[in-house]
Amino acid sequence: MIIVVLFFMHNTMIKKFRLFPLKWLNSLLRYAIILFCFCIPVQRIEAAVYTNADTTPLSTRKMAIDYMNNIGTVPQSTWWPAVQPALFIQNIKNNILHPLRIYAGAGTDFCSYSAFSYLILKDNPLGYARFMMAIYVDGNAVMGKVEFNPSKGVRKAAGMLRFKGRLDISPADQLWFLVLADEFKGYLNMFDRNYHAGGESNLWASTNYAKFNRMVGRLLNYRIESKGSDLVRPIIPDLYGYLAERLKTGIVVLFVNNSFLYKKNHTLLKLGLPTHFIILQDLSIADNIITITYWDYGCKTRRQMTPRFLSKILFGVSHCTIKTNHEN
Repeated sequence: MIIVVLFFMHNTMIKKFRLFPLKWLNSLLRYAIILFCFCIPVQRIEAAVYTNADTTPLSTRKMAIDYMNNIGTVPQSTWWPAVQPALFIQNIKNNILHPLRIYAGAGTDFCSYSAFSYLILKDNPLGYARFMMAIYVDGNAVMGKVEFNPSKGVRKAAGMLRFKGRLDISPADQLWFLVLADEFKGYLNMFDRNYHAGGESNLWASTNYAKFNRMVGRLLNYRIESKGSDLVRPIIPDLYGYLAERLKTGIVVLFVNNSFLYKKNHTLLKLGLPTHFIILQDLSIADNIITITYWDYGCKTRRQMTPRFLSKILFGVSHCTIKTNHEN
């Protein structure tokens, strides 16, 4: 009950007085909701495998660009009044040509959708392009096993987000992130299911670990092997060896504690919880120091850390592989 009261007081203050969301309160609410839901059932994913019977759809960057170049003139969408067609199409082309530049925005909770974008732009950019054009023109679209019918609030907000850095001038990315957040829900979203102004920086856009894996499995049809959870770190005796082996065969997504990863000393409330998804690109070890290269926030970053520190910040490892044959 206390959690619910705090949550609605927080959102009411933001709406009534037009205040920006308090980051520390949002973190506290996230922490409280995780504890609350973790005690009801324990949502631990240990070596879980998500599969289905279809092969993974694949395409190339050239196929996607050829498709976009053949579209021609697109009229203003009645479904997305704030998204101008010329900027929308150019944004999609930029993502196809430069997938590593896609940016979740400053002060948003879109990092999980940005990590998901890396996956689809890497292996099926044509599927991404077709989906984006369909949902812009028709107002709804299908990807994988999911039919998207965005809510009125999301359709109105896309193209209107401001003070989010480069995301401000990326209308296709705004639409894409908002649509994904609107469709997929986890227990973190149970008290904030409908978009409202500022929802991109609140629990409405948050993603727990199981939700991320479900999103990848249902939309992209990867085979996903995952270890970890939202509260309990995975038990992996040889963490470096485990990650190195999985990098050889697929894409590795890490669910980490962002506050410790970036050493945010100015953070008012530093909770030992995972809040961020990154794509592991490379790692090496020398003198018991691990060097990792990872992608997030539109760029690659290299960090050195001890195995103990890596284990401390790591809460989930998702190993995503392409299905080239029909699997049961």
